[in-house]
Amino acid sequence: MHTHYVGTAGWSLSSAAASHFPLDGSHLQRYAQVLPCAEINSSFYRSHQSATYARWAASTPEHFRFSVKLPRSITHERRLRNCAAELDRFAGEVTQLGNKLGCVLVQLPPSLRFEADVAAQFFQALRQRFGGMLACEARHPSWFAAESTELLATQRITRVRADPPAGQPGPHVPTTEVAYLRLHGSPKIYYSDYPADYLAALAAELHAQTQADNWCIFDNTAAGAALFNALELQARLMDAAAAQLLP
Repeated sequence: MHTHYVGTAGWSLSSAAASHFPLDGSHLQRYAQVLPCAEINSSFYRSHQSATYARWAASTPEHFRFSVKLPRSITHERRLRNCAAELDRFAGEVTQLGNKLGCVLVQLPPSLRFEADVAAQFFQALRQRFGGMLACEARHPSWFAAESTELLATQRITRVRADPPAGQPGPHVPTTEVAYLRLHGSPKIYYSDYPADYLAALAAELHAQTQADNWCIFDNTAAGAALFNALELQARLMDAAAAQLLP
């Protein structure tokens, strides 16, 4: 059975949204009682101790999943080259999440062009360390051409569907059956609230996709819209599932 993983980047609970979550526990414990996943973005900026990942895993229900963003030292500084040591360190840390590691997210800088040999070697190295879901949010137009699409599909790397799309010259072309949406806020990135009609259409689209899991992460966190958008989308998906069960 497929699962809709709807959540936000991080799990901070604003006072405005607090009433939608249990009163007791840490922010993560309260968040995880309501939403089924979260994206760890802080791993992009700094390393976390293995014990921290283990504690996060222990703080969440069995069904909960984390997506973890690859460090910028790999994507933005080394630009996917000669990063075996960094990959080993990262893998050693995040594997403490155990079966709650749902995805590793690779976000590339807008200036990074697709180079077939570099990309192939990098994703092979990443796949050797992670057997589960891998997702890539590329932001240079060269990553949306036929050659890069074929490489991602061959390596089983899910192409992120981003809003607003960066570098993408045309419609979204998926590379695996699994969907990973990153909704950054539009028109004002990181700030804009998604309107009800947008979320209704998105819920209908995701509900119709019954062949694989779907991830939808709201990254419009700057003004607190992400939590409310995630809660509304999840409610719409649950309503659609309940309606489907009615005789």
